[in-house]
Amino acid sequence: MHDLTQRLRDRYGYAMTVLRGLVKTDFKMRYQGSFLGVAWSVLKPLMLFCVMYVVFAKFMRMTDGTPTYPVVLLLGISSWQFVTETVGIGLRSIVDRGDLLRKVHFPNYIVVVSASVGSLISLGINYLVVLVFALFARVQFTWRVLWLPLNVLELYVIALALALILATFYVYYRDVLHIWEVLQQIIFYAMPIIYPLSFITEKHPEYSAVANLELLNPIAQTIQDIRHNFIAPATQPTIWNTFHSPWAKAFPFVVTLVLLWFGVYIFRRNSRKFAEVM
Repeated sequence: MHDLTQRLRDRYGYAMTVLRGLVKTDFKMRYQGSFLGVAWSVLKPLMLFCVMYVVFAKFMRMTDGTPTYPVVLLLGISSWQFVTETVGIGLRSIVDRGDLLRKVHFPNYIVVVSASVGSLISLGINYLVVLVFALFARVQFTWRVLWLPLNVLELYVIALALALILATFYVYYRDVLHIWEVLQQIIFYAMPIIYPLSFITEKHPEYSAVANLELLNPIAQTIQDIRHNFIAPATQPTIWNTFHSPWAKAFPFVVTLVLLWFGVYIFRRNSRKFAEVM
């Protein structure tokens, strides 16, 4: 028993050491050579927020009419930025680290995980900025903020699963990156990130059922849960207050777990061939 424990400790202890080293390196390399450095992790979602707020809130009037809407919008954009950053960097990580994988023996999945952890650090910084905005907007926080770590964990699992799947395919097909770049734009505008669901249900009631079905998308469901629990529990519809069926409420979580299982399965099945293919 002691030998088994020691072997597990040695194996995973080494993996954690490599992971910490890669996370530090990735995070530094991400902003290497830029004048503002890590500040870009905050500036990118802030700049996108400014554009989207002016276009969709001021000109097109696609808001829910509440004082907290700007903070809700910033929170949604920051959360979506985390997904795109995790998947975008994660899917290229195996190819980008090909030389390292051929020279040093360690589990290949650590390369993808390290990219996701770096994005998670950026997300934490962005959420602190959102918190400052929320305090200035006089947001009334509730006990629901206690659910936030679980919401972020779900969002992380979704992003990591997608990164594992796409990283595997990217080793064989470089077109995957271009396909993902197109898909992320479609998903961004299709999901209720820059517009509230209430805008569709109130302005276009004939599409209410379609709008509600968007909550079955695990990414949309998680971002709405984060907004609901962090900023605006009274105005943000979630899967919990939209659907009565327990099967509908469980659907996004089942999809998330299936995605994670498939990501781990396909990555492990192909990981031994990565060095040969590259």
